[in-house]
Amino acid sequence: MARSNSKLVPEARAALDKFKMEAANEVGVNLKQGYNGDLTSKQAGSVGGQMVNNICPVRTRIFTRNCRWLDGHTMKIGYEYRIIV
Repeated sequence: MARSNSKLVPEARAALDKFKMEAANEVGVNLKQGYNGDLTSKQAGSVGGQMVNNICPVRTRIFTRNCRWLDGHTMKIGYEYRIIV
C-alpha cells in the first residue's frame, strides 16, 4: 500500500507542530520553525522516536511463575509491549 504524506485532518497541522517542538525540547534538540537541514540524522531520529514513545509508550509487565525445571522454585518473566490504537 502506498503511503501518503498528507494529513487526514489538515487542521491538525498546528497541533502536530507543537507536539514535535515539545518532543524536541524533551530530548534537547534545537528545533526551529521551517527548514531544519542542519540537524544530524541522529538528532532528527531522536525527535521522531520521542514522538512515538509519547504516543504509544512501552509498557512492561512482570509475572512470577513456577519454574518448569526445578520444583519449588519461581521465575520472573517480563513482557514489553506497546498499546497501539
